[in-house]
Amino acid sequence: MKTIELTHKIDYEGKEISSITIRRPKVKDMLTAQKTSGTDAEKEILTFANLAEVTPTLVEELDLFDYQKLQKAYQDFLS
Repeated sequence: MKTIELTHKIDYEGKEISSITIRRPKVKDMLTAQKTSGTDAEKEILTFANLAEVTPTLVEELDLFDYQKLQKAYQDFLS
């Protein structure tokens, strides 16, 4: 698991979110994303939401800088 501290906190459903924790991805996560319709970006958001056990809407609310930190954390799991 990896915790990403947000540079730009968000308010989501009345709660202040200052970090997101994601678990290591599994093959089933990749398969779930591949079976989903949508753009590559939408599939990535769905994957990140699944790994963090949050809604895709929460991931969409992230500042782009923090989203890039999330992408890097994901890539670190794969290398």
